[in-house]
Formats: sequence, structure tokens, C-alpha cells
Amino acid sequence: MVSEHYRLQNIIKDLHIKGVKKSVKKNFLEFEELEDIYYSYPISKGNELARKRNKIIVGLLVYQGLNTRDLQLLEVEHIQLYKGKITIPGTRKSNTRELELKPWQLMEFMEYINAVRPEILEQTDKETEQLLLPMGKSSNLHGVLAKITKELKAINNSFTDIKQLRTSVIISWLQHYSLRKVQYLAGHKYISSTERYVQDDLESLHETINTYHPFS
Repeated sequence: MVSEHYRLQNIIKDLHIKGVKKSVKKNFLEFEELEDIYYSYPISKGNELARKRNKIIVGLLVYQGLNTRDLQLLEVEHIQLYKGKITIPGTRKSNTRELELKPWQLMEFMEYINAVRPEILEQTDKETEQLLLPMGKSSNLHGVLAKITKELKAINNSFTDIKQLRTSVIISWLQHYSLRKVQYLAGHKYISSTERYVQDDLESLHETINTYHPFS
């Protein structure tokens, strides 16, 4: 007869591993998928002015990793066409940063600032320095972004929301740049915010378990 003994309590239930919390981000998009979303977004149907503005927004989401707050705060002066850069204003939760624009984005911004945006201003009777303008009376981009989100879901079934795009861009950056540079690009005030996007591979996760598990 074999006797068995069981513990009534889980001895590792309250075990805490000191250090930065890391979690594997799930359901993020590869860079190729991000670019496909951008190139697949059509500007030839519906309101041409709105769709050209939307293409600008999708580009900023895919290539500069902006969030909804960043998009809302942008003004015309933040676009530096002669330098090929865009300044993202800081907030209480994020740092100011200067990011490079892709060559094709520069062409789109040139048309938007010189032709599309003035037409939107005239049609909506607005006087504002806000860069990205809704077609209605409101200055809030919530409705615009909700429509873009719906359209992007139709382009890529794996797309969920704008937050997912930013997460995917930051993870892609981390594959090519140092942690400090990605902190700057993302506008994170603290390096710990950037570290949360570091993807541990399966081998390192096994090493962590083997190091800290009481039965190892």
C-alpha cells in the first residue's frame, strides 16, 4: 500500500518575484500587417476630404505609434515639412518627442495642409490651429476614430482597436532599437512603462520558473 501526503495550502500562492513586472503581450500585429493596414486603407470612396484626412491619421497610428490623445492635440505648427518631422506635444502622462515622417507621409501632409485642411475649415466654418479636423461642428475626433476603427476591422480581422496598433508599433520598435530610444519614441515618462512591452521568449520564461520555483 502506498501512502500519499497532500498539502492543504499552495506554498507558492503568495510568492512574489522582485523586479519589473513583465507580461507577454498577446494579439499584437507584425510590422508587415501594420503596413498592409496603411496601404489597404482606401481614399477613393466616400467624402474625399475626410478620407485623405483619415489616411493621414492611419499613417500616424502605424508609423509613429500615436494614441488618440496625441492625435487630438496636434496642431499645424507641429508638422515640420522642411525637416521631415512631427513634434508630439507632451502631456501630464507623456513626454514631448520629435519623430521622423516617412517620405510618403510628407507628400500626404503637404497636400493635406495646403489643400485639404483649408477646404475642411471653409466647409465647417471653423477657426482653429487643430491639425486633424472633423467634418462636423465638433472638434473632437472620437467619431472620426470610431469610423476608422470599424473600417480597419474590415481590412484586417486581427485588428481590434487603436490601442492594439500602438502596442504593435512599440513591440516592433523594440526589435530594432534600444530600450531608451523606444522610451523616447513612445513618449513614456518612465522606462518601466517601456519595459512592459518587452516580449520574453519561451526559453527565458522557463529560466524564470526554474530559478524561482520552490521545487526546482
